[in-house]
Amino acid sequence: MFVVRPVERADIGALEAMAGVTIPGVHTLPRTREAIVAAVERSIASFAAHVDIPSEESYQFVLEDLRTREVVGTASIHASAGSNGTYFAFRNDVIQQVSRDLNISHSVHALTLCSELTAYSHLSGFYIRNRDGAGPEAALLSRARLLYAVLAPHRFGDRFFVPLAGVTDGEGQSPFWNALGRKFFKMDFLDAERVIDGARNRTLIVELMPHYPVYVPLLPGDAQAALGQIHPSGQLAFQLLTQEGFEADEYIDIFDGGPILQAHRKALRSFCASHVRQVESAGRAAAGGDELVTYAVASSEQNFRAVITACPPAESSQVVCLSRDAQQALGVAPGDSVTCVRI
Repeated sequence: MFVVRPVERADIGALEAMAGVTIPGVHTLPRTREAIVAAVERSIASFAAHVDIPSEESYQFVLEDLRTREVVGTASIHASAGSNGTYFAFRNDVIQQVSRDLNISHSVHALTLCSELTAYSHLSGFYIRNRDGAGPEAALLSRARLLYAVLAPHRFGDRFFVPLAGVTDGEGQSPFWNALGRKFFKMDFLDAERVIDGARNRTLIVELMPHYPVYVPLLPGDAQAALGQIHPSGQLAFQLLTQEGFEADEYIDIFDGGPILQAHRKALRSFCASHVRQVESAGRAAAGGDELVTYAVASSEQNFRAVITACPPAESSQVVCLSRDAQQALGVAPGDSVTCVRI
């Protein structure tokens, strides 16, 4: 059984081990021990904070294999994107060009630097070991962040977005970056990502990136082809997020050109299809011959835990039947309330 829980200081060593692995397509994980410790401390402080409105809080979760006690994944959600500055992205625009003298009117695809995603709640840092062989635990890790938002809606905004890594080659080079960002930053893609720790709210971005529309037809063919495309390693995350209710919209990442998915909370399954139920111990009487359904089940804001479990359908009942192992992993007992949503 796997459980998702808030990160703890004892997890720093495991996170360092993850950071030491080459992870193509993942640029938002802290890499150095100093950065990892800072992220963990910030998360611990965020979970402990009394929050009235979303601000600088950042919540990091880990996926733990209860059989081996190993941390095998991590994911984060930031209460307000750009809380330490302005979050920058490129907006896909269509510019109308008109010449009365030549009697010509046509549309041009352009990219415009914008800050419109600032203050949206921002999902990032999704990583799971053995991604290619991951099962339902991957869905649990991705969705647990949103289940926490369901339990603590005052900590997050009404809108959420997720930037997905764009296309890079075997050496980590981005055709989109090489055609655009590199001309202004004067450094390789991975070097630039390291300078800003994968963030998109640094002052140097607005200082260096072009403030005028960038005409897409003027970019090289490989850069145009990479626009809005996902790195192969991001296909699992894309699948999980679209199942949740996220959609690609008009924004792309300013560094690698990857798509930015977004959604209003009312469109997300964790919000609109979850149910609060009382725990009942699973047993012969509880099963009753019903076909079992797989749920992600979360405990409480104060002692957040989330697991995946199979149990009889809970939509038409006031209870959810959980095994003893699931109850122990969640830290709940019969009669306690939990939030569950179908996987």
